[in-house]
Amino acid sequence: MILVSLLLLAACGEKNHYVAPPPVKVTVAHPVQQPFTRYLEATGNAAAVNSVDLVARVQGFVQEIHYKDGDVVKQGAPLFTIEPEPYQVRVTQAQATEDGATATLKQADAEYKRQAELALRDNTSKSALDQALATRALDQANLTQAKTNTRLAQINLGYTQVTAPFDGIVTARLVSVGELVGTSPTQLATIVQLDPVYVTFNISEPDLLRVRALMKRRGLTPGDLKKVPVEVGLQSETGYPHKGLFDYAAPIVNAATGTLPVRAVFQNADRALLPGLFLRVRVPIGEDETALMVPDAALGSDQGSRYVLVVNQDNVVEQRKVEVGPSDGGLRVIDSGLKPDDRVIVAGAVRAIPGQKVDPQVQTAAAAIPVK
Repeated sequence: MILVSLLLLAACGEKNHYVAPPPVKVTVAHPVQQPFTRYLEATGNAAAVNSVDLVARVQGFVQEIHYKDGDVVKQGAPLFTIEPEPYQVRVTQAQATEDGATATLKQADAEYKRQAELALRDNTSKSALDQALATRALDQANLTQAKTNTRLAQINLGYTQVTAPFDGIVTARLVSVGELVGTSPTQLATIVQLDPVYVTFNISEPDLLRVRALMKRRGLTPGDLKKVPVEVGLQSETGYPHKGLFDYAAPIVNAATGTLPVRAVFQNADRALLPGLFLRVRVPIGEDETALMVPDAALGSDQGSRYVLVVNQDNVVEQRKVEVGPSDGGLRVIDSGLKPDDRVIVAGAVRAIPGQKVDPQVQTAAAAIPVK
């Protein structure tokens, strides 16, 4: 026991030294430098280029329905027949009246010519010539009226055949065979054109001014607007797989919202873009440029500003405020605040404290993007 006590006393006489923990390991990468196109991004809606309610324009019973609900039809295809026989009878009646008026006018014209020849030989009175002239003029007016009635009867007969005004898809019918229609405006169905299709969206005032300035720099006119490409994607799609072109821009800015309504047109043979769908829209608003980009995960927020953590030449962490731009494939454009040779912490930032040393492990920025 005495020996153990002496050994403990000797140990207490030795000095204790603090050993600092090793620097924390962090993953760093240089900003990616690659070509980048800036886009105006918005949310839009698909809209039909043509959509028409088919309405009965004459009164009668529905005699035939020539399509099945949802059929794709061509322009001019028959869709409904509304009891044409009464209107065919009216056409025949009007044509008969027209033929009678033609015969009467022919007789009046012959009488006028006869009276005119007699007048040249002073064998008739002036009043008889005037009467023949007036009779011919009245019969001419009656013939014009008869022709008008015939044309109206033919038009109404044509309305008994309801045809497709353009290529499209016809909705479910709203009437049945044998139903009386036309006593008041009666909707029969609706036809919608799906190829091509419009996409409508709004451009904010700052974006509008930026686009106008870009067009001025590049010498583009308002007519060149229809050459600007537009890309859209459905909410369930990745990226912007559908390509179209600008089609229209409103002439005035909506003062209530500070936006300009615009429209693009897309070919839609596969009917992927249905009218009414919400779409993600992007439009290039600048030429390709070389941009510095870092993974979104490397960015932090501090009182409304954005920053990244960089490791200097002494392996000490620094907080660097940056101005950020749009994102592309998990990489965020850095407009200002970084240099190409900066070492940005892309992993392990939660353990890195500004002002302290770290053990940087070099990696490419692209490798730091999480795989979805």
